[in-house]
Amino acid sequence: MQKYMCTSRGTLIAGIVFTLSLLPGSVHPQDQDRSRPVLFGAQEQSPNVFKGAFDPAVRGAIDQGLAYLVSRQNANGSWTNRVGYKLYDDYYGEEGDSTDVTAIACMALVSAGNVSGRGRYGGAVDKGINFLLGCVRDEDGYITRNGSRMYSHAFATLFLAEIYGTTQRKDVKTKLKRAIQLLVSSQNREGGWRYQPIPVDADLSVTVSTLQALRAARNVGISVPIRTIEKAERYVKQCATRFGFTYQSATDYSFNDTRISYALTACGIVSLYSAGEYNSREIRDSLRALPRLRRRLIPGKLHFYYGHYYASQAMYLAGKEYWDRYYPQTKSDILRLQKPDGSWSDDVGRNYATAMACVILQMPCEWLPIFQK
Repeated sequence: MQKYMCTSRGTLIAGIVFTLSLLPGSVHPQDQDRSRPVLFGAQEQSPNVFKGAFDPAVRGAIDQGLAYLVSRQNANGSWTNRVGYKLYDDYYGEEGDSTDVTAIACMALVSAGNVSGRGRYGGAVDKGINFLLGCVRDEDGYITRNGSRMYSHAFATLFLAEIYGTTQRKDVKTKLKRAIQLLVSSQNREGGWRYQPIPVDADLSVTVSTLQALRAARNVGISVPIRTIEKAERYVKQCATRFGFTYQSATDYSFNDTRISYALTACGIVSLYSAGEYNSREIRDSLRALPRLRRRLIPGKLHFYYGHYYASQAMYLAGKEYWDRYYPQTKSDILRLQKPDGSWSDDVGRNYATAMACVILQMPCEWLPIFQK
């Protein structure tokens, strides 16, 4: 079933509601009316925005944040950030052109109505696309730069899938298909994914971003085997407990990490959404667990914006009851943390935190199909 969203001034955005029974369908670039203006800024909202979710303070913060991001874009289209890895509650890395932060920054811009070649920041989106396409490895489709790993590949693939329906560029589809093939081939025997494109072990944080990339690709007509999704759904459910989701499943490997956190629990919910499951016991238990786990979030640490990135999706798609309890406090916390120059910061880097904050605040705008109801 295809779903269309039209803003108050007639800008058409196409998305596809994903279910496991859905046959691949596509939103073809030639079907887009490129003569219609894409309206910049969070002024243009989805009709589905819940009353009171979006106010002038939020709009102003987003506009400042996006202006900061664009001012920090490199000449090659990338954004610089710490490229490295997280270990429990800490993040380690060195400054460099970042594929995942570039993808997230571009998603923040698209969330405000900017797409390839259109909108105030459409040019910045185009530059980001060019950078990411240039990072697609010829031999296997791996999107990597400066030693970045599968987590970054998944975010870059997700963005390319989201933007594919708005551009006529054939190279986007070609490289997107290769990036998806890499994801399919690197699924491990349990059904999940890990930090390298080698199917050995798995964890939920890489699996969720991979599942979202696969869903977005399938939404625009890129073939994804149903068996891949079914195996991933089983793996995610193996990570579920009554108290939230664990980092890894407790099966197969004796040294698996089974800690539970706010971010991981939100990841588990969004993983199941991406697999076409919206009302399972695992989801209901975890939606109840999120408010309690939220108390452990620490502003300035990686998991603050990362956790809210997935929690905002989980709560928004769960419905008004959940969103009304979640968003007011979240937007208050995030607005309070914004710096005078429009940025946000954490231990990963300002560009990352700013991009994440803008995406979270704009969740109800529904410009990105992956966030649409």
